[in-house]
Amino acid sequence: MRNKSLALILLVLGVCASGLAWQGAAPLASTPAGRRVEAYVKAFNAGEAAMKEFFTANAAQESLQKTPMETRLSRFKQMHERLGDLEIRKVAENKPDLVSVVAHGSNGPVVNLDFQFEPAEPHGLVGVRVMDVGEEGGPPPAPKKDDAELAAAVGEHVRTKAASDDFSGVVLLAKNGTPFHLQAVGNANREKKVPNRTDTKFNIGSINKAFTAIAVRRLVAEGKLNLDDPIKKYLPDYPNADAAAKVTVRRLLDMTSGIGDFFGNRYEAADKSKIRTLEDYLPLFADKPLEFEPGARSMYSNGGFIVLGLIVAKASGQDYYAYVREAVFKPAGMLDTDWFYKDAAVANRAAGYTESGPARKPNYDTLPGRGSSAGGGYSTAADLLKFTVALQKGEFGPAAPDLQGGFGIAGGAPGLNAAVEYDPQRGYAIIVLANLDPPAATTMARQIRSWLPR
Repeated sequence: MRNKSLALILLVLGVCASGLAWQGAAPLASTPAGRRVEAYVKAFNAGEAAMKEFFTANAAQESLQKTPMETRLSRFKQMHERLGDLEIRKVAENKPDLVSVVAHGSNGPVVNLDFQFEPAEPHGLVGVRVMDVGEEGGPPPAPKKDDAELAAAVGEHVRTKAASDDFSGVVLLAKNGTPFHLQAVGNANREKKVPNRTDTKFNIGSINKAFTAIAVRRLVAEGKLNLDDPIKKYLPDYPNADAAAKVTVRRLLDMTSGIGDFFGNRYEAADKSKIRTLEDYLPLFADKPLEFEPGARSMYSNGGFIVLGLIVAKASGQDYYAYVREAVFKPAGMLDTDWFYKDAAVANRAAGYTESGPARKPNYDTLPGRGSSAGGGYSTAADLLKFTVALQKGEFGPAAPDLQGGFGIAGGAPGLNAAVEYDPQRGYAIIVLANLDPPAATTMARQIRSWLPR
């Protein structure tokens, strides 16, 4: 839940994991697509107005219709806040429909950017897939020749990391919905020496936000919710009247609301075992002043997704958890995904372990009594693969995110880390679940990304 670098990255500007081919390529200026990429980077560094002008002139019309400009600009701000200004350091591929570059952000990250264009004229920009490859000076990607070589490399890497206690969990790789590598290592319960299994249920942290977002969009499609409605329409007794009047559902969804986090001093002081409903989270943050005027900038907000969950319950007329089971889990066939009470006896559930001095200790005392619309539910690798398949098949209808640029979602908190990445263009899904502190799963996923065959 607390991992802010990767959690809920559902950007149409771009988010998916993809390795680059590190061969020579023509200079950007030599092709129309390359010149668009140069224009993108120039606009990215110039600011919001320049990005709006760029999208208007260069985005594919179908893509513009699917993703409103406001959403694009909100996500641009999130990306720029994390990366800083971009500088292209390497052109890895330069084709009419795909341009791949390596760029360094002024804030430190090094990223691969895959720009996808329409295959036919006018070759409008469809999406940008973004892959973190580390910090300045880190090792370059080294794609494997095929899936068999990839699986062998991943298997050995996972075993090595498990032997040094740097990884404990499950890794699943799939192509077009079919797994070709599934591996479990480490213990689900160290005290009882219960090993992780390939179907063990792991706490997936903020990945749950993706489910909440689909629930919101389904209610919008059903006419039960409007993205431009303020909080007060659904929650008239919300503790902060200013926020209730100013903050819309859209701002909550895009994390531009100004509502802060529920983690902090109040959460640390609370009896966490008594936090068992969405309403129980409100005293941790809801009465606090807004961090900024809604829409002024973006800020990762667990609190905002608590409010979204309450709005989902009000608009649907159902308990939030029940509605998401019906709207998301049931269509996808996700039978092993739920928000289990932490004190419930749940078969095959992994306990989390967080570093404490020279040893690791259970993370039980850091967990709320039950997870929420912001995170903290449980799932299996197989269920999360079913989620990617359901997205690809359109099982969620208009509630689904735009997959043209792919997606990556992750979550993390003490003793838990999870990452799900899907590239619909090439069909690869990477799912990594860990019952250790971040970045156990996200670094594993990043390594696997760099090995994906091209």
